[in-house]
Amino acid sequence: MAVPKKRTSLLKKRIHKNIWKIKAFWAALNAFSLAKSLSTGNSKSFFVRQTNNQVFK
Repeated sequence: MAVPKKRTSLLKKRIHKNIWKIKAFWAALNAFSLAKSLSTGNSKSFFVRQTNNQVFK
């Protein structure tokens, strides 16, 4: 027979949520930093094929 579990206290729930938010913040910061380095061409970990879309007159 299924037995309901005890409730998680608000303090523990808040701690778990904050840990998740901090991890998400750092992942987003790293992704933004990588995108910024790729867009400026300063990336040392990725090789991006450069295309010249200039029209010669």
